[in-house]
Amino acid sequence: MSITRKQKPKAKPSYEDARRLILAQWRGMDLSKLEKTRTPNTKSLASLMPSVLNSVGLDRRRVELEVLKVWNHLLDPNIVAHAQPTGLNKGTLFVTVDNSVWLSEIVRYRRKEVLDRLQHSFGREFITRISFRVG
Repeated sequence: MSITRKQKPKAKPSYEDARRLILAQWRGMDLSKLEKTRTPNTKSLASLMPSVLNSVGLDRRRVELEVLKVWNHLLDPNIVAHAQPTGLNKGTLFVTVDNSVWLSEIVRYRRKEVLDRLQHSFGREFITRISFRVG
């Protein structure tokens, strides 16, 4: 007489287990552990974008364009016609003037007015001084 035991039904393998078994049979060996070690550490695009934008200097260009926009609307049209901001570095706004006559006029008589208006718009910490040059 033979004694038969009830066998437990085997659990259905998960998708990943079935995939691993099929690939191991097809390859002739199980490479799943090796594949897990070679998986690259990935980062989301949202976490990378701030550093990419900073490296390109997009924030700095945006600020410079804002200064140019305010410059064109805030100052006397005669000054705007002959002088344009060309850069901003560590609180110093660099302005290029088209000729030495206007450079002298702006530096002697209008420098304080231009600086006060820009500081009123952007704050005293943002623009601390202005450097004019002929260009």
